[in-house]
Amino acid sequence: MVKRIPKAEKVKEIQRILEELYPETPVPLDHKDPYTLLVAVLLSAQCTDVRVNKTTPELFELADTPEEMSTVPVEKIQAIIRPCGLSPSKSKAISGLSKILLEKYDGQVPADMALLEELPGVGHKTASVVMAQAFGEPAFPVDTHIHRLAWRWGLSTGKNVKQTEKDLKRLFPRETWNKLHLQIIFFGREYCPARGHDPQACPICKKFARAEVLKKGKR
Repeated sequence: MVKRIPKAEKVKEIQRILEELYPETPVPLDHKDPYTLLVAVLLSAQCTDVRVNKTTPELFELADTPEEMSTVPVEKIQAIIRPCGLSPSKSKAISGLSKILLEKYDGQVPADMALLEELPGVGHKTASVVMAQAFGEPAFPVDTHIHRLAWRWGLSTGKNVKQTEKDLKRLFPRETWNKLHLQIIFFGREYCPARGHDPQACPICKKFARAEVLKKGKR
């Protein structure tokens, strides 16, 4: 039987568990500055961080600034990043955004959510990651994994990541967003995976999971 407690207490206890398990939250994608982070996050779409980190050394050895990348043929970028998947569209986006950064922003990545979202291949989630991890601005990047966990834990009934992001931002203090989104990602990988999930072995689900989650085959 799942213990029913007020949502505010649930939020506080989830934060306590995450902080206890993951007091440190290193950025999973290897990078040296906002530009290399932007490229790495773009590559991570539908790809694991491990695969991205195996791919970017070769790419960044070839070009790790907008100036250098803008001179590399798209075909060459595509050949290097092919292991990350979606290489035709990702290579065009990397080339295109590099040229725009040169033309409009003096080769610098803008620390502005709206401007980031205007760049080729950069959606809201990618822009949020860059704002949080490159510039330290409060953001709560929500991907399908965080979306799933928020539903499992009864924190959101959002039908999409956009609504889930709004719900999580409302529940958790703004100053915790940047660290919290990484803590949830790390927790999901270790304790709360999409497949083969055992709610009774999960430190959070065994306390707070929706009744549906406790049944086999549910989200």
